[in-house]
Amino acid sequence: MKRKVGIIGGTFDPIHNGHLMLAEYSRVNFKLEEIIFIPSGNPPHKEKGIVSPIIHRYNMTLLAINSNPHFVLSTLEIKKEEEINYTVDTIKKLKEINKNIDYYFILGEDSIKEIHTWKDYNKLLRMCKFIVAPRPYSDRKTLMDKVNSLNVKYGHSIYILDMPLIEISSTDIRNRVSKGLSIKYLVPEIVEMYIQKHKLYI
Repeated sequence: MKRKVGIIGGTFDPIHNGHLMLAEYSRVNFKLEEIIFIPSGNPPHKEKGIVSPIIHRYNMTLLAINSNPHFVLSTLEIKKEEEINYTVDTIKKLKEINKNIDYYFILGEDSIKEIHTWKDYNKLLRMCKFIVAPRPYSDRKTLMDKVNSLNVKYGHSIYILDMPLIEISSTDIRNRVSKGLSIKYLVPEIVEMYIQKHKLYI
């Protein structure tokens, strides 16, 4: 019987409590053994120079997940920082490393709606399962129609996650820090301290 493992990727600039809740609810609801956090080295959908140095994003992610024994950190995309990191290549590499795992890729509603813009998305949708977190105030029918359409076409491998809908964004956190506003309870305390220590986003 194959193991079930979740994957959550992103720039994590910074990682926040919304990411952690998404990972934990996915783990519990879908009975996943662990969640792999994969910070992006050079993500295709971000303008060059906008993303913070990988060392800070890696360190913040490590600090944020350390207290959860089911969370692990991968350097798979960090090692390719000079190259564009595509999800389809990352999943392919993970499947090559361990063929005895069913991977569940965790992402937000906005991403699944834009999945057709991803590299080799038609291959990606057949390579692993997907867990989609709805956005607060989203049109649930539109989301379900999108998921059902993709499931019919690519093999019924996309699931909608049932979890509290809390709106936290890394962009908002960076903006708040730049304005000298509090980010308490938006990020783990240890991440807040790291941001302050290294004077990030100011």
